[in-house]
Amino acid sequence: MSKRILLITGWGGGAALLAPLQAALQQHGHVVERINIFNAFDEAVLQHQVELARQFDVIIGWSLGGQLATVLVDKIQQKYQQAQILITLASNPCFVAQADWTVAMRPETFMQFKQSFAQDAISTLKRFGYLVCQGASSAKQDFLAMQKMLQPQPIALLQQGLVLLEQFNLVEMYKSYQATQLHVFAEHDALVPYQISENMQHLAARKLSVVVMDGASHGFPCFMVQQTVQVIEDFLAQSV
Repeated sequence: MSKRILLITGWGGGAALLAPLQAALQQHGHVVERINIFNAFDEAVLQHQVELARQFDVIIGWSLGGQLATVLVDKIQQKYQQAQILITLASNPCFVAQADWTVAMRPETFMQFKQSFAQDAISTLKRFGYLVCQGASSAKQDFLAMQKMLQPQPIALLQQGLVLLEQFNLVEMYKSYQATQLHVFAEHDALVPYQISENMQHLAARKLSVVVMDGASHGFPCFMVQQTVQVIEDFLAQSV
């Protein structure tokens, strides 16, 4: 069954990274639009994205994009009583560990990354690219392929994205969201620990499903496109 799908990319590389996933979903008959990350702490920006997102049946986000997708569906549910399907890919509801969610990046590690980005953004982005690909058997090829898809990003937008990653804790949104939600994780993710899948199983949400992609890196939505589409298609078929 054809769906209107909104894809939200992750931090660092621009929306072109999800172009292969968009094309593959379109081949299955869906209408798919891609957007970049945005500053969800700016109320005007957030409201603009809410108005866009409420036109879609399914909101899918990768990494930080998954967190942004979660914020959007939560806002739409509260304001318009619309229930959209939420799908996150390699996305932690709380990227930096907090007291109530410890399966995440250590605060010291994140702070080092943030400081490194402030001192040398280009080198830090390159190192981040390695982390996105790390863990897969095809990591070297994936990294080279990713370089061709990267788009230069405004430094201010990337800095805003780091603030979002540092401060977002969306665990309660996952628990309270009343519509169908799927969270897909990677077995060898260097940025989001796969053990998070066990934590997710313990959340109280009734319509929450979890899938772990075998042999996958954080970048599986870019490099394991057909497998990712199959997981999405299987889930959408069950959600009808």
